[in-house]
Amino acid sequence: MTPRSALTEFRQLGVLAMPIIVAQLSQMGMGVADAVMAGRVSATDLAGVTLGGNFFWPTMLLMSGIVMAVTPSVSQLNGAGRIGDAGAVVRQALWIALGGGLVLTLLLRNAEPAYRFFGVDEQAIPVAVGYLSAASLGLVPLLSYTALRCLAEGMSWTTPAMCISLSALPLKVLLNWLFMYGSPALGIPAMGGVGCGWSTAVVMGYTFVAMILVVSRSRMRASNLFTAFSWPRLGVIRDLLVIGVPIGLALLVEVGFFSVAGLLIGRLGVQAVASHQIAFNVAGIAFMVPLALGMAATIRVGFNVGAGDRAAARLSAWVAVTTTLVWGTSVAVVMLTARFAIVGLYTNNAEVINVSAALLAIGALFQVFDSAQATTMGALRGYKETVTPMWIAVVAYWLVGLPVGAALCFGVGSIPDLHGLLSSAFGAPMGVYGLWWGLVVGLAVAAVALLGWLIRISRSRSAVPVRPAP
Repeated sequence: MTPRSALTEFRQLGVLAMPIIVAQLSQMGMGVADAVMAGRVSATDLAGVTLGGNFFWPTMLLMSGIVMAVTPSVSQLNGAGRIGDAGAVVRQALWIALGGGLVLTLLLRNAEPAYRFFGVDEQAIPVAVGYLSAASLGLVPLLSYTALRCLAEGMSWTTPAMCISLSALPLKVLLNWLFMYGSPALGIPAMGGVGCGWSTAVVMGYTFVAMILVVSRSRMRASNLFTAFSWPRLGVIRDLLVIGVPIGLALLVEVGFFSVAGLLIGRLGVQAVASHQIAFNVAGIAFMVPLALGMAATIRVGFNVGAGDRAAARLSAWVAVTTTLVWGTSVAVVMLTARFAIVGLYTNNAEVINVSAALLAIGALFQVFDSAQATTMGALRGYKETVTPMWIAVVAYWLVGLPVGAALCFGVGSIPDLHGLLSSAFGAPMGVYGLWWGLVVGLAVAAVALLGWLIRISRSRSAVPVRPAP
């Protein structure tokens, strides 16, 4: 690796990653708009929208992860000079989006028994159920948009998703206002928090239509997506599922890891929950960079694998990983040195400030490992290597991180303890700090294992592009 070649690769990654960062921040902004605007209606509406999101977003991520198999498939075809075959592959992904979206829509529109099983506040259930019934109507368009977005990204073009996301954010705010507060002139009744679900569905439809226009009127026409109609081809669908199902499950495992940690922290009281939310929000914003670098690495690695240049694929992977480690370390330094100032932007409660600042100190390590695992996972997807990373995530998060965090948080409790060994190892319960140390441990195990697997894959093998539908 020469410095010049590494610098060139760094620039190419940056060109791909910057629009992804903007798009991801815009999507985060939509969630913030829901929370802020629903909270202004009532606490019940905010709780209902939050509870609806607890079911909607994890299931959506699962299906979106499956459709994300399009990116490495198209990027490898692009690298092999076969971009004209990409449309046939994406048409099969659209069948997956249709089938999976319809199944999820049916499930989410019948979620009320699940809320009652978990003993959710009775007042919030109607809002949560109404939110899900409305938002679920946008699932098929959203998953279809994801397939087309991945086509663009596989062709090394990340700008369309950024532009569409940026335009969708003000539309989301406007529609929230219309549906939540109503408009007699337009015949729209005031729906409160349920209106967030309707605005979500409309915005998802808008993004799909916008991406169709981009595909049909730009250089993406070279993919031949709209030049033919294809019925489901089981061979291509199977190939996409082999790559995509582990991606979706890995996303679900990781999101579930953080969600369960948040639920456990909910048992510690309002101060702990508020402190956790503030620190986690700061970490989440910083995480957008390694997430984008991971997505860019998928594109660059996949392109070079498709071109048969394993050395270039290895360079793409390690430039991305090195960049994200520098970023994570820089963020860690900022978190450590400016943690009180950062937390002060969120609250003036002295106790919450102290606890949040302490969590950010732990989050400094959290950020380094989280950055490394996200970008490494993306690089591995470029090789179409998704099954082993999924199992690494299961072990690291659910068999290591969560049990360690729970033990540190609440004490050993009813866990069998031979001769007091666990009690002496874990000591007294650490509360919210213990769970955050568990997050650090889980992410560290995932980062180290994924980096080791990337070393092996990048040195020993390349992936075979998905075969196009005839």
